[in-house]
Amino acid sequence: MSEKPSIDEEMQKAMEEKGKSVDEKQKWVQRMIRSAKHHHKICPYYDKKTGMCFLQLGGKCDREGRYENCPVFREFLEKKYDEYKKKGLPLPVDFADIVTSPFPIF
Repeated sequence: MSEKPSIDEEMQKAMEEKGKSVDEKQKWVQRMIRSAKHHHKICPYYDKKTGMCFLQLGGKCDREGRYENCPVFREFLEKKYDEYKKKGLPLPVDFADIVTSPFPIF
């Protein structure tokens, strides 16, 4: 006779799976930031002439194009990760693959 797992055990398993997915997501985001550094010296969504950030839809970039610790760029990548997972598509291995993706940013 097999025992049903208790609610606490089920919640613990769910939390562990959530932790794994968050950890996997953060690893992917870090990999994409490294890949973006390889391809671009400054953020590809930064307009040098106007100082605007295309990800903020016309908002000023307060980081002058540096995107290593930029919360807007990180949020963009996290949304992209969620889109790929939701649609069941394979995750890009290079930042250039994200830029050329066929579906919209948000």
